[in-house]
Amino acid sequence: MIEIRFHGRGGQGAVVASNILADAAFREGKYVQAFPYFGVERRGAPVTSFARIDKNPIKIKSQVYHPDYIIVLDPTLMNMAEITSGLNKNGIVLINSDKDPNYYNLSFKTATVDATSIAIENRLGSKMAPIVNTSMLGAFAKISGEVTLESIILAINESVPLKKEENVKAAKEAYEKAMIL
Repeated sequence: MIEIRFHGRGGQGAVVASNILADAAFREGKYVQAFPYFGVERRGAPVTSFARIDKNPIKIKSQVYHPDYIIVLDPTLMNMAEITSGLNKNGIVLINSDKDPNYYNLSFKTATVDATSIAIENRLGSKMAPIVNTSMLGAFAKISGEVTLESIILAINESVPLKKEENVKAAKEAYEKAMIL
């Protein structure tokens, strides 16, 4: 089973991203779960969501404590100690950042993509509050190989209510630009 934990801020689309990822994996014939962790979220507050992907039915009904992948939609969250907590030793951290993966000096395989610039370029959200979720999913498809970009695009077209073309373009661009150590 593959487990993914998303860290973002309210309004960036972390919860929607986990749902789109689950939809994409389901389209590939896999069993999936996607769910958020809610506290007192508000726009800009830290948000966590989760996804599971497996070839067999998923019977676990808990949060993801030992993810294989961590997807960070806001790089300022990297200053929080618990971001990489529980990550499997062979896990990968994907960070929305314009910096090279080496910048973060993590003891885990690290990948980056400048999802903020991609979202702004495609007019997803605003310059002050870009919505980076579909960009991050495109990068995730590239660095993980767990789902195809084609499945991500189909799920975006099915799930995203507005700016479908722009979200697809953002996912494709992030797929091309993602860097991994």
